[in-house]
Amino acid sequence: MRKIGLALAGTVLGVGMGAAMLATPALAEERTCNGTIGAVTLDNVRVPQGGKCTLNGTRVKGTVKVERNATLLARGVRVVGNVQAEGASSVSVVASSVIGGSVQVKQGGAATVESSHIKADIQYDANGRHLKANDNRVGGSIQVVGNRNGAEIRRNRVDGNLQCKENRPAPTGSANVVDGNKEDQCRGF
Repeated sequence: MRKIGLALAGTVLGVGMGAAMLATPALAEERTCNGTIGAVTLDNVRVPQGGKCTLNGTRVKGTVKVERNATLLARGVRVVGNVQAEGASSVSVVASSVIGGSVQVKQGGAATVESSHIKADIQYDANGRHLKANDNRVGGSIQVVGNRNGAEIRRNRVDGNLQCKENRPAPTGSANVVDGNKEDQCRGF
C-alpha cells in the first residue's frame, strides 16, 4: 500500500511539474539594431547606446527602445507597443507608421513624428533640439513639456488633449483638430 501511495504521489508531482512547465510563457526576444532592418517581424527592438538604426516596413510585436545618444529612423513600421527613447540623439517615426502604444521621447535631442497613426500619446519631455508632430492621427494626447529649441505641431487629429507648457521658445502650430482641450502654449493651435 505504501509503495502505491509513493508511486501515485510521484506521478501527481511529475504531472503537476509538467503542467507548470507547459504554462510558462516564452520570453520575448530582443533584436539589437545598429544598421538597417527591413520588412520582417520581430519581438522587440533595441537601438544601443550611440547606435544608428533604420527600420523600413518592420513589424515589432513589442516595444522599440532607443538608448542614450542613439538615432532611430522608423519608416512605415508597425509597432504593437511603444517607441521609447531617453537621452537619444534623434527619433523619427514617419511614412504611415502605426504605433499601438505611445511615442515617448525624453531628455534627448530631436524628434519627429509625421504622417503616422499613434494609438496612444505623443510625449516630448525635456528635449534639447527641434521637435515636430505633424499630420498625425493620435488616439490619446500630444504632450510637449519643458523642451528647448522649438517645436512644430501642425495638422494633427487628436482624440485627447494638446498640452504644451514650459517650452522655450514656445511651440508653433496650426490646423490641429483636438477632441479634448488645447492647453497653455498650444491653446491657439
